[in-house]
Parts: sequence; C-alpha cells; structure tokens
Amino acid sequence: MRKEFNITGLCTPKKHYMVNLDHRLKQMKRMVDKGNYFVISRARQYGKTTTLAALADYLKEEYIVVFLDFQTIGSAMYESEDAFSRAFTTCFLEEFHHESAGQPVKELERLSEEKSRPFYLLNLFLCLTSICGQADKPVVLMIDEIDSAKNNQVFLDFLSQLRKYYLQRERKGTAAFHSVILAGVYDVKNLKRKLRTDEEHMLNSPWNIAVDFNLDMSFSKNEIAGMLWEYEADENTGMDVENLAEMLFDETSGYPFLVCRLCKIMDEELPETEEFENRSASWSREGFLAAVRMLVLEKNTLFDSLNQKLEDYPKLDRAICKMLFNGEKIAYNPDLEEIDIAIMFGFAKCEKSVVVIANRIFETRLYNRFLASEEWKESGITQASFLDKNGFIVDGRLNVRRILEKFVVHFHELYGEEDQRFVEEYGRRFFLLYLRPIINGTGNYYIEAQTRDKKRTDVIVDYHGEQFIIEMKIWYGKEYLERLLRISV
Repeated sequence: MRKEFNITGLCTPKKHYMVNLDHRLKQMKRMVDKGNYFVISRARQYGKTTTLAALADYLKEEYIVVFLDFQTIGSAMYESEDAFSRAFTTCFLEEFHHESAGQPVKELERLSEEKSRPFYLLNLFLCLTSICGQADKPVVLMIDEIDSAKNNQVFLDFLSQLRKYYLQRERKGTAAFHSVILAGVYDVKNLKRKLRTDEEHMLNSPWNIAVDFNLDMSFSKNEIAGMLWEYEADENTGMDVENLAEMLFDETSGYPFLVCRLCKIMDEELPETEEFENRSASWSREGFLAAVRMLVLEKNTLFDSLNQKLEDYPKLDRAICKMLFNGEKIAYNPDLEEIDIAIMFGFAKCEKSVVVIANRIFETRLYNRFLASEEWKESGITQASFLDKNGFIVDGRLNVRRILEKFVVHFHELYGEEDQRFVEEYGRRFFLLYLRPIINGTGNYYIEAQTRDKKRTDVIVDYHGEQFIIEMKIWYGKEYLERLLRISV
C-alpha cells in the first residue's frame, strides 16, 4: 500500500509520511517519569492526537497507559455525576486490560452496572485509586479532546478529584494515577470553578497542579527534510529535499497541518495537470508555489476557525488589520482575552513580547480576507486594476515597473486630495488592492515581516518562476523628497 501525507485524524508510520517524533517522546517521557500532570494545549490540527498515540506506544513497556478520547462521551453524559461516572467507567475499562488489579476492576464494573443507586465521582475515584494501588505497573491516564467537556461543571468536578488524589499522593503516599495528560485546544489548567449560576468564580483552578508544557510541537526544517527524504526514497522524484524543506518551513513556520497539506497537494493534486506532467515536475519550486496558491484559496476547517474567531472578537479583528496594513505593534498581554484566543488557536504567536501572525499562509489568508471585505471590494483602485490587468503580462512575464507606474497614476487621480494621514493609513492597502487582481490565481504575494513597520514594507511577489521585491515607503511630500535628493548629491 502506497503511503500518503495525512491531514485528517491520526497519523500512523505504516500508512503516512511523518516527521520523526522520537525527540518529543523522550522529553514527554521525562515528564511522565517525574509523575507530572500536564496539558497539551495546542491549536487545531497540530498533531496532538498523533503525538498522544505515539506516546502511549512509547510508554507501554514501563507503564499501563489508559488512552481515552472524550469525543466518545456524548453531551448527555455531562448532565450529572452519575451519567459521567458510568460513561467514564465504560471507556476506562475498555482500555484497561491488566489482571493484577482484578478485584478493584470488578468493583468498578459492579458500581457502573448497578442502576438502583447513584454512581458518584467519589465512588468512581475510590475504585480508580484501588486499581492504581494494585496494578503491577504505574498507571498513566491520557485524555484527548477535552474541549468537548470544558464548559461542564461535572468535568470541573472530575478535575478536582484528580487534583485531590494527586495532592494526597504527594502528602500521604496515597495511590493515584502516576501521570495524567490532557490534550485539547483550550488550556484547562486555567479553568475556574463555578460557585453559583451567577458566574461568580473562585480564584484557584481545579487543575492548578499541572506543570507547564512548553514543548515545541511545530515541525523544524530538519524534521520536514527527514519526512521528505522518506518520501523521496519511495518515489525518486529527484527533488531538492533541503531546498523544499526550507521553503515549506519558511511559508508555514512548521505548522503541521499546513506542511502536510502543501505536501499532499504536490503529491496528489498537481501531477498530471497541464502545468505539471508528473511528480518530478510538481516537487519543484514552481510546484511549491502552485501548492501555496491552491492552499490560500481553499476552504477548510482551519481557515474557517480563524475567520470565526475574528468575527467573535471584533477588537482582535481591528487590531490585526492595523498590524498588517499600518505596521502597528501589538504588545503581548496574556490578560487580554482576544490576544489569548489568537495565540491559543494558533494563528498568532508571541515574538519578543510582540504579537505577530503565526506564518505566511495565515498572513496571506488574512490579507485576502481584509481586502475582500464589503468595505473595500468596490474600491475604485480595484476596478482600475481589473481594467488594466491585461497590459501587465508580456509573454507570460509580469511587468512590475508598469504596475507601479499605473498605480501611481490611479492613486493620484482617486486620492490625490487626501491628507498625509490618509496616505499613511491606507496607502499599502490600496496598493495590495491594485496588485491582487493582477496576479490572482497565477502568482503569490506576501509581506516581509521584518520590514512591516510604519515606515517601510516589502511586498514579495512570485510570478512564473520570477521573484520581485517591491519596497514601499511612506510619502512625506515633494519637499521632503527634494531635501533627500540634495543630501544624496
């Protein structure tokens, strides 16, 4: 069976091309060996489930690993302690297969099956504690997809019970799970317990025993190269592995889904098309750029999530718009909900105490989103671009000089009466509005992050194998220009 690049669900080494996880697994095992309780809180489609499954296999010689998925527990199971305890027990016993804890297991089964009396969390944890105490190996509990439970009071009570027995283990040596690992988008370590229905909260979290999980789960350039070398050994495309790995990393910053999606496009969707006759042709710089064009224009759940969060948090939407077009800096502040959400969902990150967009793919998608908004799509400069666009392509090559000359003419005609502040705030946006229809579907553009400030922006344009760097600076008027010219002379 031919391997493939996987972008949905669990990845397995026999079926899918994967990065080597050994380094991550060793680091996570060290945390387990210490008896840590921790949360793997990462954005959607970031490889959490695949990593947990690999870790469960990695630990199985030394530990009894109970790997649960809370997606299998329906919402009705969170309505009461009784319903949750019975559902949890069913899932737990399905994964726990060790004779050494036979009697406590039988007691757990009995309580779960007895319908005449309520099955409380206290009863559940007394049985779980006995099982951990009699098992022939330390028991590690791993729970994936905890997001489905995060807003339920019974789940918070469940976390509190885990916390209680963890503390008793530390103080009294009481039997408990050796390590507990939860995985989801939201960091449940920071959840607060509800006291009453009026939304008043305690200051401490029911999960404040968890240690920080700071392991980088993005793909490095070397890890991407290792995955490509494995693919190349099977397919013999003749690709430049190191160069393609670098391009993939530069475009995605190692976001796992984006890396694998681009690879999947080059492997499955580009070959045998008009532009790329086979895989040897698609695994090239031109094939990579074509894959990027396809990805930034497609509809998928990851981009849907990004758009939804911007709609849910208008302050974040406005802040990112100003950051992209005006070069404004957003200082990182974890206490601001909109900033915390942006980083939690993976489309922003913190660099040197400043919030930046996580990667070029997201950045291009965001630029396209803002440029296509109702406010701007009927812009006069966009209409001028559609009228002019056929004059900018000569023998398949992009005449960038002509684009700049025509843009200056149109901008002066349409906005020449506006003041300096208008130019500073909207000048870059108008240029991108003019550029996008010209290259759309054939070329790519992105903004060089290191020059995206209030004084200078570099727009990088890739078109049919050629790359153009367009440096935009704020216009401070004719007098300022003449002064600069005199100085240069």
